[in-house]
Amino acid sequence: MRRCISFPHFKAVAVAGVLALIVLPVSLTVAPADAAVATTKHNLSVSGTGTVKATSENQICVFCHAPHNNYPSGQLWNRRVGTSYTPYTSSTRKSVAGQPNGASLLCLSCHDGTIALGEVRNRTTNISMTGGVTTLPAGNTNLGTNLSDDHPVSFVYDASLVAVRGELAAPTALAPPSKVRLDGSSQMQCTSCHNPHDNTNTKFLAIANTSSALCNVCHLKNYWSVSDHKNSTKTWNGAGTTPWPHTTGTTVAANACENCHRPHTAGGGPRLLNYAAEETNCMNCHNGNVAAKNIQTELNKTYGHKVATRTGVHDPAEAASVATAHVECQDCHNPHAVNATAGSVPGGSVAPTLPGSQVGVRGISISGTEVNPATTEYEICFRCHADGAANTPSPSFARVIAQNNKRLEFQTTNPSHHAVAGAGRSATVPSLLTGWTTASRVKCTDCHNNNTGRYSSGTPSAPTGTGPNGPHGSTYPNLLERQYVTTDNTAESAANYALCYKCHNRTSIIGTGTNSFKEHNKHIVGERAPCSVCHDPHGISSTQGTTLSNSRLLNFRTDVVTKSGTQAIRWERVGTTGGKCYMTCHGENHNGYSY
Repeated sequence: MRRCISFPHFKAVAVAGVLALIVLPVSLTVAPADAAVATTKHNLSVSGTGTVKATSENQICVFCHAPHNNYPSGQLWNRRVGTSYTPYTSSTRKSVAGQPNGASLLCLSCHDGTIALGEVRNRTTNISMTGGVTTLPAGNTNLGTNLSDDHPVSFVYDASLVAVRGELAAPTALAPPSKVRLDGSSQMQCTSCHNPHDNTNTKFLAIANTSSALCNVCHLKNYWSVSDHKNSTKTWNGAGTTPWPHTTGTTVAANACENCHRPHTAGGGPRLLNYAAEETNCMNCHNGNVAAKNIQTELNKTYGHKVATRTGVHDPAEAASVATAHVECQDCHNPHAVNATAGSVPGGSVAPTLPGSQVGVRGISISGTEVNPATTEYEICFRCHADGAANTPSPSFARVIAQNNKRLEFQTTNPSHHAVAGAGRSATVPSLLTGWTTASRVKCTDCHNNNTGRYSSGTPSAPTGTGPNGPHGSTYPNLLERQYVTTDNTAESAANYALCYKCHNRTSIIGTGTNSFKEHNKHIVGERAPCSVCHDPHGISSTQGTTLSNSRLLNFRTDVVTKSGTQAIRWERVGTTGGKCYMTCHGENHNGYSY
């Protein structure tokens, strides 16, 4: 026989339910777990301490929550929500860029700036706000409906995403007791990083983001533990634009990720960069106001890598061999990896080992395949100066053998090449200065470098330059670190050919009784022919040249040298330092001349 509830029992239950509803608003206001919200900007009631608050409403939680008539029910929500947003997306995003949902959609009901703050579901009219405020005032917290410049939300964060994206923490790291956590659907939401009831860490952050501790819960960037951007204690000297416009950190280490990135309303949306112009994110520190060396000054010189001429062309997902001509700091530097570890010195046994400033960058090997990461400097240079369509810049001169692919010019099987990818072909180079041998390796930056760099003056064993190293900018053409005059009929001097004399002994080259090519003095001093008339400094491809005609980097400029009759312009090697010339130069017919 079914039992029924007695009237007195039912009455008691009903009365208890009514009492619960009566006291619920008070409970929502003073619940110990959320009591801290009363002292934050999220208290929009008349008791709020912020500038945006109600004129008379005294309930705190009502602006977000209601015990009945709520949507969605999971959060006892008391607000309607927006319908369409432009989500964050980028070429490197691996998660699905869908519409906000769950807690993120609820946060946006205020923070998209389209719904009145006082528009709640359990009131027949909107709650009035002081000063006639309706929607969230303009500012950094008003995100709008375009979320392409905000950290992505409402995507599934699971093992599959970690596997395909890489450099992410395992989903288990975002479960309790972690304060940074996923929602019940394993999705990343606004509430993963923000606790809307507690502003202890400012900006309602789940944990303090000093030294990017919050960012690093999820993002485990390769090399980051040794990066200067994580560890440097450098401070801003107060000059120019503040490098940290949206943080309170006063050192590079304290700002960490936020030296370059901004999680909301970022200037450069696809990478959440502080500024849309890529180089600006670097130059706020590397203009001498934080970092010791002023790279900005170098980039402003006449010749160099002009990072400011293009914006938005560089893409981390582009092929290693660059197809569209551009250059940005990130093409040569990995900002998550850069550190102050010194690189090799010219002529040293460790060349061409990468310095810490170029660790973690992709490149193209001497065989033409992608390497990630590059292990030598020339592999990074080959990204633009080898097989890519950019293949820039164009050669300075027309030569008998035309070639602009530096990877082909530096092949170790070539009849001659500067010793970049491997030791040079010749076992005898009597003009080399002390510190260099025929087994030495050189780097591209031994010649192409800032003209104020560490090795821009002095010998390899005694560097005296004071400026930054690297091919950023120079006052000399072709981004050379020293003078290398190429104009025909130039008087020989140590200054005019300083770049050549950096490694090659001037006395050995042009002195009497020299053990180098004996006619150097006649041609360079007497005929005033620049080194570049005869020598192609990078090398001559084995598919185009021969050891008979193109050893010793010989590849004549056709703007100075012309044919002798109908025969091809050439030089033929005889013995160790001798040869024969077949050409006309400076009006003189060298038809089989022997030297």
